[in-house]
Amino acid sequence: MTTAAPTKPPARPATGPSESYVVTAPRKGSFPLVARRRAAPIVVSSTDHAGVHRVAGDLATDIERVTGQRPELLRDTVPRGATPVIVGTLGLSPLIDALVADGTLDVTGIAGSWETSLQQVVRDPLPGVRQALVIAGSDQRGTIFGAYDVSRRIGVSPWHWWDDVPARRSAELHVLPGRHTQGTPAVKYRGLFINDENPALGTWAPRHFGPGKAPGHPGGLTSDFYARVFETMLRLKANYLWPAVWGRAFAEDDPANQARATEYGVIMGTSHEAPMARGIEEWNRHAVPAVRDADGTVVTPGHDPYGGTGEWSYRRNAEAIRAYWRDGLERMVDEGSESVVTIGMRGNGDVSLPDGDGIDLMREIIDNERRIIAETTGRDPADTPQVWTLYKEVQRYWDKGLRAPDDVTVVFTDDNWGNLRRLPDPTLAPRAGGYGLYYHFDYVGGGRNYKWVDTVNLANTWEQLSTAYEAGVDRLWVVNVGDLKNEELPTQFFLDYAWDPDAWPVSRLPEWERRYAAENFGPAHAGEIAEVLNTYGRLQSRRKPELLNRRITTAADGTITYDDQQTPFSLEHYGEMARVTDEWRDLAARAERVRRRLPDSHQDAYHQLVGYAVAATANLYALRQAEFTNLRYVEQGRAAANDQADLTDRLFAVDQSMSHYYNTALAGGKWNGFQTQPKIGYGDVERYGPNAPWQQPERDNVALPDEVFPAVRRIEVPPGSEMGVAIDGSARWWPQASSAAVLPEFSRYQTQPGQYLEVFNRGSDPFAYRVEATRPWVVATPARGVVDKQVRVEVRVDWRRAPDGVSRVPLRVHGAGRVVEVLAVVDNTPGRRGFVEANGYVSMDAAHADRVVGDWTRIPGIGRDSDGMRGNSGRLEFEVDLTSGGPVTVWVHVSPRNAVLTDGLRYAVSFDSAPARTVEVIRGADDTTMNREWERNTSDNVNRTATGHVVGPGRHVLTVWAVDPGVVVQKVVVDTGGLEVSYLGPPESARR
Repeated sequence: MTTAAPTKPPARPATGPSESYVVTAPRKGSFPLVARRRAAPIVVSSTDHAGVHRVAGDLATDIERVTGQRPELLRDTVPRGATPVIVGTLGLSPLIDALVADGTLDVTGIAGSWETSLQQVVRDPLPGVRQALVIAGSDQRGTIFGAYDVSRRIGVSPWHWWDDVPARRSAELHVLPGRHTQGTPAVKYRGLFINDENPALGTWAPRHFGPGKAPGHPGGLTSDFYARVFETMLRLKANYLWPAVWGRAFAEDDPANQARATEYGVIMGTSHEAPMARGIEEWNRHAVPAVRDADGTVVTPGHDPYGGTGEWSYRRNAEAIRAYWRDGLERMVDEGSESVVTIGMRGNGDVSLPDGDGIDLMREIIDNERRIIAETTGRDPADTPQVWTLYKEVQRYWDKGLRAPDDVTVVFTDDNWGNLRRLPDPTLAPRAGGYGLYYHFDYVGGGRNYKWVDTVNLANTWEQLSTAYEAGVDRLWVVNVGDLKNEELPTQFFLDYAWDPDAWPVSRLPEWERRYAAENFGPAHAGEIAEVLNTYGRLQSRRKPELLNRRITTAADGTITYDDQQTPFSLEHYGEMARVTDEWRDLAARAERVRRRLPDSHQDAYHQLVGYAVAATANLYALRQAEFTNLRYVEQGRAAANDQADLTDRLFAVDQSMSHYYNTALAGGKWNGFQTQPKIGYGDVERYGPNAPWQQPERDNVALPDEVFPAVRRIEVPPGSEMGVAIDGSARWWPQASSAAVLPEFSRYQTQPGQYLEVFNRGSDPFAYRVEATRPWVVATPARGVVDKQVRVEVRVDWRRAPDGVSRVPLRVHGAGRVVEVLAVVDNTPGRRGFVEANGYVSMDAAHADRVVGDWTRIPGIGRDSDGMRGNSGRLEFEVDLTSGGPVTVWVHVSPRNAVLTDGLRYAVSFDSAPARTVEVIRGADDTTMNREWERNTSDNVNRTATGHVVGPGRHVLTVWAVDPGVVVQKVVVDTGGLEVSYLGPPESARR
């Protein structure tokens, strides 16, 4: 690999990402790819790469998928009178080189570039040939990408096999005249990490592809499996793969794996824990344990040529480890594979080194690896592409000043939850090896595994990728996609953005989503599907589905505690649990309406790319709502408690039924095993052991209701009737509670849901009830009736008749021989302006600031409930109107970012002209301990910090300042004494 990628890509070509050079009817000068039931033959040179010959076959198959007409595949010779498609690589295809030599084909900007293609209709290219379509590449992958680009333009999705997306049928295909190119990729190496592949991929692959070639080890991840991965990658213009590692050995599980990668033209690498072209699983398979005496001396060393004593310790076993590495490099050279070599070293099992993190030791390790590379390849080590990945504890070496040799690509990482940890200091001199990025869409580890369905917010991903690219990280990008399936949308965006970041500013994200939907389902419903996917990403990113039974709280002294038997969403405050569940229910209904309008041919694809994840997550939210409502009702002795337990069981059965359909009926059973990933039983320490707080349970794929954790409870409902009253905004019930029952304040300036009270039965016999309001402009509905188990009574204010000022209106609830008084506080104070306080708080979305001063970017949908504002400098100003003076607390919700360029990440808050109070959001970027503060912020997908102020009543200007670049502000909440505990915070206050 002697051709380097440019630092920045060339200008976007004339054929933009929303246009197509392939049409379904002839136009002046167009090329008939398929016309009058005849397909143009495809011609390749016998001297070209194997990958080019293979992709020519794929192109022929794709044309047949679309039109029903299969092109003839020819080698070297173009028949007279034909109108051929000539596919070839510059310098390896005499057909292409001849066109360049005689001036027929202009390859300016293509020749000598990295992975660049050209599609051009040429006239009279050869004797007796009137017209041809040329697909020329600067190198092997340039040609491959060019051919696959034609496939996409004619209507074949990159996910045609992986998600059963049907081709868009057309009788004819014509290529427009002109010079069409997708440009040169901005990021040189762009790839995927197949990882965390159990149980789904590890269950499905052996069933679909059979046993592996390594006796006694998992099958399925064979060369036939990787061929499907490679094809999908190349259709997406990826060129680089880290293969699966957990119990997997790429080279041993099927010795044909590397040959298949070479055949396809895919560059192979290994993950951050697998140096020198071989994974740790090979070591574990071959290592022979050492036997030591009491003082630790080896008395029976192992004899395996790879394993030595079996210790993965460079201090104690360097000779064996060097031999192991040398063998891996020799194998790479012998196979002639195109590879990027990982250097450095981590501990066995994706952990830190057992030898400590001394810089001198790591420098010695890297020096010895480089020596092995030079000796094995016979070349300067700088001629072999290498990466050093600063994952978890490895970043400490960089932060302490250790630098890899200049030709090595230094790969920065996220924190496993999509937040960058560090970026290169702009004052550093440029590196010949440049910088890379390792990112996550799937993860095993603290605060909890997330592996089930796509939980990526595209706006959040864009913000972090754009930040990395602008910082000069453009040599290598790789993303952990888990099993790949269920991460299709973010994977495609990641690769599209890596190819051409300038083509996709934040303003064009909706267009990207529409294009993705149209590519897979056609244009007719693309807008609706894109809106479903956009809403899905925003709702899903609020919290991973695996975390819906964990509440994380922070005490006044800063102590952070977990409770895996509580919902993070409030059952009582701001209607939060009901609201988020209803949003999911509404989204599922929208997705279902779209599904019904799609043809039968698209049903399987829609289920995989849209329908299942939406419906199953909506069902899971409904299940959690029923589960935690049941536990609340049990505490209150409600007769309806058992109904919620039964509902939980039914919803669990629905979940299992959806998994069963996916595994047995979808696409004729093709994906059997892909819905075996647990997501409901997390946190059951008693059943699953001490790792349960983050590690996955193993059994919620079995249809047993007790897999729901915490378990629902049932009560014996006594005979007779006993009235209880519960109110909006409280977990207590009356008359059992000793305090007064006071509804949340009614205010015309408030936007939270309407208040209510619930009249419930603690017995089995129905009773009559009635609600008396002591003022006619306070209305209860229904004001009377019969309670079998419970009745919800909505309470509203007729603002046209309510008096000015603050009123206190009692409501008396009668039933089963009891009377409970509930107080309604009504604030109808006129003349308020700005964001108005009500119910003891002011809540404001950052994007709704009254004034934006300085360098801020609005990022639609990045917040858990709304848009966000990314600030590099300047301020956001909010006009607020407070009802009373005194101490207030200002809570600022920011995205859980790390300090990527500085020692900290700070913002500041001020009222009016008072001095600003600066807040340290996070100190440094070394979160390698994965501490509880980090787990809270990433699990909640927000970092909430507070400042205290003293202000008087009336109107004020509240200002949020960007002290350090990169702060993404989502919401600002002023607590004047009435803010209640909730996950998302209160809904936005009215703005007058």
